[in-house]
Amino acid sequence: MLRLQNTILDLIARGASIEATTERLCLEIEGLLPGVVCSVLRVQHGLLRPLAGPSLPDGFSASLDGVMIGPSVGSCGSAAYLGTSIIVTDIATDPRWRPFRDPILADGLKACSSCPIKAADGTTLGTFALYFSEKRGPSQRERSVVRACTALCTIALERDDRVRSRERVATTDALTNLPNRASFNTALAGLSCNDAGSWALLILDLDNLKTINDTFGHDAGDNLLQSVATRIATTVAPDRVFRLGGDEFAVIVRAVPALADLDAAARRILDVLDEPTDCAGHMIIPRATIGCAALGSGDAHAETVHRHADFALYHAKETGRGGFVRYSPGMGSAMTHRIAVIRDVDAALSEGRIDAYYQPVVRLDTGEIAGMEALCRLIGTDGAVISAAAFHQATADVHVAARLTQRMMTLVAADIRGWLDHGIAVRHVGINISSADLHRGTLHDRLRSVFDAAGVPLKHVILEVTEAVYLGEKDPVVPRQIKALRAQGVRVALDDFGTGFASLTHLLSVPVDIVKIDKSFVDRLVPNDPSIAIVEGLIQIARKLGIRVIAEGIEREEQAALLRRFGCTLGQGYLFSPAVPREIASQLLAGFAQKSGEAAGPAPGLPVLPSEADRREGWHEHAAWAPRARRR
Repeated sequence: MLRLQNTILDLIARGASIEATTERLCLEIEGLLPGVVCSVLRVQHGLLRPLAGPSLPDGFSASLDGVMIGPSVGSCGSAAYLGTSIIVTDIATDPRWRPFRDPILADGLKACSSCPIKAADGTTLGTFALYFSEKRGPSQRERSVVRACTALCTIALERDDRVRSRERVATTDALTNLPNRASFNTALAGLSCNDAGSWALLILDLDNLKTINDTFGHDAGDNLLQSVATRIATTVAPDRVFRLGGDEFAVIVRAVPALADLDAAARRILDVLDEPTDCAGHMIIPRATIGCAALGSGDAHAETVHRHADFALYHAKETGRGGFVRYSPGMGSAMTHRIAVIRDVDAALSEGRIDAYYQPVVRLDTGEIAGMEALCRLIGTDGAVISAAAFHQATADVHVAARLTQRMMTLVAADIRGWLDHGIAVRHVGINISSADLHRGTLHDRLRSVFDAAGVPLKHVILEVTEAVYLGEKDPVVPRQIKALRAQGVRVALDDFGTGFASLTHLLSVPVDIVKIDKSFVDRLVPNDPSIAIVEGLIQIARKLGIRVIAEGIEREEQAALLRRFGCTLGQGYLFSPAVPREIASQLLAGFAQKSGEAAGPAPGLPVLPSEADRREGWHEHAAWAPRARRR
């Protein structure tokens, strides 16, 4: 018996599985007690789970899997339920054995004695049973063996429970009780890619978690995640749902009905989420966006499908949150391009190759420069100057977007300080900001820190936010941050007005200081075009609301003349100057900056858009270029 105990303890110490350990125990006992058959069952959540029974009839142990313990459930189920040993000397006549006896009797086993395996706190962990080929109970020696074996089983099961607990912590999301990213990675790695269409992947992203956390607190956000997890898991069963982290979930779809119509499967998830849920006392409707990819004939690895589903999710978020998009091959190349752009911009930031160029904002009535707009430029490794439009996609990455804004604020603050130190009149400079800047909630502090360090008052700064950011995503965080910035004395301009979702009524609820009429309207300022009425009406309404108007993209004298006639006093565009490096901007300000109030008189001629010949001669590479008087 001592040798048996040492053998089993050695298995436990070496970390053998509970199945291997208990099977070895049963075989050792059967060798020690000829004519006896041994079994070990585990008890989990009131259900029997077979661990070992190497000599029991084929299929008998499997038939017990998931059976609920009770006072009349054979010897083992009864012993586990009552917490005491159950000795059945005649299986054929004992009513507790009626549902289970046939295969046992057919195998020549006539009696069974089962003893509960208990933890130190008295909890029943499982049962240890001996089966006899005669109608009898255990002998005194057999009772002694059972006592020793149950003690060994207690040690083995408690160790296994600790291992399972650690594994559960490592593979389960504590908040939602769903399998976590580690579990998802394991499940994904185990999927076969041999049969196209045999499985698919849904990646789901909650659209309003950050807003809820910011507005109602993290308790509400946690409640939302728990509710969403439960709803998704219930809806997609028997398929598995995972929480990948933050606001992202994944579903591995294998059920045939769901695979047959993935659009309908995604719609069921969106529909079940589209119901209010109580989140820390606040009734909130969850919103989600879903990307999907199915295993294709050319997908050799499961991770390829994962990447495709991510591409589809990103595309869905760009084209309209709250919907479902299935992967198509073109999305991959677009996303690859975006990743490359983000990488290039990140490298340019690290290497100091992001610079500020300046486009004058001109008084249309006097020709004076009333301000500047700072425009981001990337200097290529070959020295080429790349406009922001070419790398705008990089701002989709919140970290890159924040670094770009920080870099531009630092450059602009230094340039304004330099102009002021040289006695150059500079009224204000516009700095473009992204959605990510507003969502961080620290923009004013960052702005104040940079400009205070440079000794530049914030009156020289205008923050420009595009219309798409202003209200395009119907995100309450953005208007709230705009209001907070203005309350702290920072002026805000609404850029590209007329191209997206905003309307004049939005200016009543989320006021701004300046509206910039988009170039698409200015381009159409020709006789009899409806844009004339729209632009003229906008200028008049903005004036009554106390909002200043700047017309963008002015390229022809007749456009400037019409805008002046409508009462628009400020404009920018190639008619006056493109965006230029700081050296040229300094010269333009020195020669044409507005030095007095609104009623300033006419100023000397202002440089205009260079001719094709000028551009071919590389005018932009020189510190100065010959001004040509703008025709009045």
